[in-house]
Amino acid sequence: MSRTRVKICGITRADDAAAAVRAGADALGFVFYAKSPRYISPKHAAEIMAAMPPFVCKVGLFVNAAPDEVRQVLTVCSLDLLQFHGDETPAYCASFATPYMKAIRMRDDIDVADAIKAYASASAILLDSYKPGVPGGTGESFDWARFPERNAQSLVLAGGLRPENAGAAIASCKPYALDVSGGVEAAPGIKCPDAIQRFIEAVSLADRRED
Repeated sequence: MSRTRVKICGITRADDAAAAVRAGADALGFVFYAKSPRYISPKHAAEIMAAMPPFVCKVGLFVNAAPDEVRQVLTVCSLDLLQFHGDETPAYCASFATPYMKAIRMRDDIDVADAIKAYASASAILLDSYKPGVPGGTGESFDWARFPERNAQSLVLAGGLRPENAGAAIASCKPYALDVSGGVEAAPGIKCPDAIQRFIEAVSLADRRED
């Protein structure tokens, strides 16, 4: 059976990380962008990561961060993947000797294929909703008909996902993974264990239907 991976992003509390892992999350995201309501300090993130079991991917999210800032986080946190959500160039993204995922915000005028091709060195491409002045976490979805059918890289879907539409997202886009944050929260940065559980159950059900 093909399986859609799930990343729970915006982890700020150890209890939320534990709940996500128990529910079966494949990856947890930690936001190192000070303007985000889901920001976490590298020290606090490292403490949470230290309690995580093996085989759960630890992802660090950055937005137009200075290179030294990224390197400093890497010295504190054992990140498996970097996630860049700003205007970072391919050369910048590839400069940290760590696998990375590049977010592409789905503006109406963007050529998705060309944007993906520019980041050929990325381990994955995340397609997210576009909202002026907001680098992510908009809580809004984009037109899933624009999601590419096939690509050499792993394609991750984000934007407006929640337990109620996770199945439809998989049926429509057939992504490698879903990346959810606000859709499984009680408040920004505070996850709801029940919503996480229902989200992952919805993904599993959709995968079985696809087979």
